Amino acid sequence: MSVIELNHPLVKHKVSILRDKNTGTKEFRELAEEIAMFLCYEAMQDAKLDDVEVETPMEKTIGHKINEDRYAFVPILRAGLGMSNGITKIVPNAKIGVIGLYRNEETLEPVRYYYKVPKDIKDREVILLDPMLATGGSAIDAIKMMKEDGCTKKIKFLCLIAAPEGIKRLQETYPDVDIYCASIDDHLNEIGYIVPGLGDAGDRIFGIK
Repeated sequence: MSVIELNHPLVKHKVSILRDKNTGTKEFRELAEEIAMFLCYEAMQDAKLDDVEVETPMEKTIGHKINEDRYAFVPILRAGLGMSNGITKIVPNAKIGVIGLYRNEETLEPVRYYYKVPKDIKDREVILLDPMLATGGSAIDAIKMMKEDGCTKKIKFLCLIAAPEGIKRLQETYPDVDIYCASIDDHLNEIGYIVPGLGDAGDRIFGIK
């Protein structure tokens, strides 16, 4: 499994604004979408291209297109929705699934409450979306669902911020899943939040707090 941390100056710039406690809801949402686009760009570096004939104003030529039916993007509710809008801006015909999980604040373990994905999910490469990889519990539970649903192709996990503990746990459980993140932070605190992190991504995306 690979762990890819984006080191582009624009990404670092946007992550720093994302972290700021004074960044408002509108800007936070926009930044989450923009960073998701950078992550998707990196995660799809190995995308297969089909040759297609294109007629330009000058002549016919051979172009190259991605078959979007090879992919499914699956945000983990609720915070993952904050990344999916960015994905659909660059992959406009993307098939979107949804996994509903929430974290039990006492056990820190994920609880499933919703699951809806494309019927042919097993024939697609799955790209999971969740802003925070903290304990790794939600990511592991979502990947388990995907594999139980017959996903034998690549599964990739995209997040804005990752903690070393979450990366380690995900690597140990699913060594075949690549992780793409905008920043690997320092550690988890005693209540399972990433430090320095950016707070609760879901609350900030939806303007709850």
